[in-house]
Amino acid sequence: MPASSRHNPFADWLQAHALPLTHVDRHAPLDDLEPLRGIIGEARVVAIGESSHFINEFALMRERILRFLVERCGFTVLAFEYGLSEGFLLDAWAQGEGTDDDLSAQLAEAIPVGVDEPLRWMRRHNATASKPVRFAGIDIPAAGGSLVPALAPVAAYLREIDPETLPVLQTAMRIAESFAGASAASAAPAWTRLATAEQDALSAILMRLLIRFRAVEALYLSRGDQRSYDIALRRLEGACHADYGFRAMAGLYAGNGLTADTSARDVYMAGSVLWHLERLEPGTRVVLAAHNAHIQKVPISFNGHLTGFPMGQHLHRVLGDEYFALGLTSTTGHTADMRLDEYARFGFAIDNTVLEAPEPGSVEAAFADAGLGLSIADLRRARQAIPGDAGLALGPDRIRVQSAYLHTPVLDAFDGILNTPTSTVAEGLENT
Repeated sequence: MPASSRHNPFADWLQAHALPLTHVDRHAPLDDLEPLRGIIGEARVVAIGESSHFINEFALMRERILRFLVERCGFTVLAFEYGLSEGFLLDAWAQGEGTDDDLSAQLAEAIPVGVDEPLRWMRRHNATASKPVRFAGIDIPAAGGSLVPALAPVAAYLREIDPETLPVLQTAMRIAESFAGASAASAAPAWTRLATAEQDALSAILMRLLIRFRAVEALYLSRGDQRSYDIALRRLEGACHADYGFRAMAGLYAGNGLTADTSARDVYMAGSVLWHLERLEPGTRVVLAAHNAHIQKVPISFNGHLTGFPMGQHLHRVLGDEYFALGLTSTTGHTADMRLDEYARFGFAIDNTVLEAPEPGSVEAAFADAGLGLSIADLRRARQAIPGDAGLALGPDRIRVQSAYLHTPVLDAFDGILNTPTSTVAEGLENT
């Protein structure tokens, strides 16, 4: 036992209770993941995180876990940190529509966060499966970069259902197109350069449309069906949340933002998961893929300042133990630091950064102190087993976010942690 673990009760617990895993290869047998069945229990939504986007090992492990949960535990939906509006086309492709080559074109403008390989597996799986796996987007459009992916199909809906309202929406689209980007990192700075009158006009139009949608639902249903109305409304809500996000980010950058104002995106994602659940068959179980900072169950704080309420906190409040948050992190290797650069393709550049030795007090340091490699820990068991000190669990108080750390009570924030001994950054991101 490494000497430092004698002074780290959580490392001692990990050494005794963490479960070793064998494979990272996406094509490897799934038997080593069998302990995961007992760890997740009867959870209806199992969220699989990552401490950084663009990491090979995290993408591979999420694919393996998806396969395991589908093939051996009966999960039938993959919900992903990807635009809800855009997700309907990806679901149709996963169900067999179009050609195998169509996916690349559909994802050409999207941030490469690892949705392509799971979708390709789903399409192959669904070709012979008795019960297909569905895909569900949950995010605001274009990761907050553009309102158009949500508003364009709403325009098509209004053209048939409420043509009187269409000119108002077209005005909103004209404004939205003038500053659209590939993510919020590029669109938000462009939004700040709009004339204040245009900023305010966009927000006012979107709110007017949203209230009208809700006020005249009976009229819309008399002219169309419930499913089309529900989807159009949810798309419009996504545009409203994204628009709110531009103001929140502007305040954050200017240093005068409201407390936790950037939570608008996460509450929309949580609402989208619940929106899909309400429309799925009773008992449907969902795999949810998103960043650790989105799936954790406690508020996000940096430097002692509350900055947001994550999706996982909202889902845990509604679903209780039917929501399971599995964080993914790594001990050594490299990570993908995202550096804001408005003129980069997605509004940020990717720096391939060497990970320093884990900080004392981090969950990564505990895995290192315990001498563990690829392994998974059931933090629900840890919460019960590790004694408290003045009412506080003696668990790690931080977890990696890219090359930095998010200070958070890890045992409360996550229900499980999967640690890889090393991490590598995906290739081909130089022009991202």
